[in-house]
Amino acid sequence: MPVFDALGGEYEEVVFFHDPPTGLKAIIAIHSTTLGPALGGTRFYPFASEEDALRDVLRLSRGMTYKAAAAGLDLGGGKAVIIGDPKRIKTEELLRAYGRFIDSLGGRYITAEDIGTARDDMDIIRRETRYVTGVAPEFGGSGDPSPVTAYGVYLGLIACAEEAWQEHSVSGRRVAVQGVGKVGYHLVKHLVENGATVVVSDVDVDAVARTVRDFGVETAEPEKIHAEECDIFAPCAMGGVIRDDTLPELKCRVVAGSANNQLGRPEHGEALAEMGILYAPDYVINAGGLINVADELQGYNPERAKSRVEGIYRNVREIFTIARERRMSTAAAADKFAEERIGKIGRVRLYWVPGGRGWAKIWGRA
Repeated sequence: MPVFDALGGEYEEVVFFHDPPTGLKAIIAIHSTTLGPALGGTRFYPFASEEDALRDVLRLSRGMTYKAAAAGLDLGGGKAVIIGDPKRIKTEELLRAYGRFIDSLGGRYITAEDIGTARDDMDIIRRETRYVTGVAPEFGGSGDPSPVTAYGVYLGLIACAEEAWQEHSVSGRRVAVQGVGKVGYHLVKHLVENGATVVVSDVDVDAVARTVRDFGVETAEPEKIHAEECDIFAPCAMGGVIRDDTLPELKCRVVAGSANNQLGRPEHGEALAEMGILYAPDYVINAGGLINVADELQGYNPERAKSRVEGIYRNVREIFTIARERRMSTAAAADKFAEERIGKIGRVRLYWVPGGRGWAKIWGRA
């Protein structure tokens, strides 16, 4: 993949880092710092190729720009990937080398956990840089953001139920949850406790067994969960589940879950609308984790963070309203919602300058 062609003139910065002694191969993509420093998690994953890793980090970093903007945060969008199997190559020295890499960016990028990384990893990275969130409470952090992300998704599902069935509840609804890892597990807990019937799947059989044991839910094969007859299909695993081949197999009224980049291509959002399926744009409904760790930048206050996460319900409702009033898909409405905020605030603030006093003015003075 020609790197500059992949960037398309849209990304501010993409940095590659290689530390042979530790085996670290990492890419950080900064999509935008128009609203503030770029905050996004670090995905540690055995990508099939470096091209796949680059494609993933670019896609994810762009999504973080829109997620932060839609959530009303003064943050930009960035993401990082570490190439490799975390179960095999993750070590203290690799994570500390990665922390030094982050620190070299001077605060333009702030990391957090993602697939393949956890709070303990953030604590190790913190030993080399202050540009990390999601650390342990004893270090002033908020800990694992997964339960908060799940709570935000659950509130978003309430907004979906109101739009689809004019009911402020998921009670009696059948929900198919794809992926019961850190976020999906907690979402299932909220659903079961509030009267929903749940069917789950995951490629990790131990994760499925734990969820069945704890909540008594039904199970489905991972490759068939999207085709379950249900009221709500909740993607909570890897992205790209809404594709040309899966769209015709959907048997739901709502698609809403915690996974990033659920649409294989932007036009799939239009396809869902044409099919009469209500889609809760992923970066709006799954912003709880970002909102939670972003609160650490002000000195973490759990009650304040929870209050801000509860705003996801209002944001999802606002997206649905825009879609109805402007006669567009909810996916397009979400993009408009985020882009309008970036445009308005971007006229006040330009690129974030590390070490500068606040924000550079339009005429270039700090």
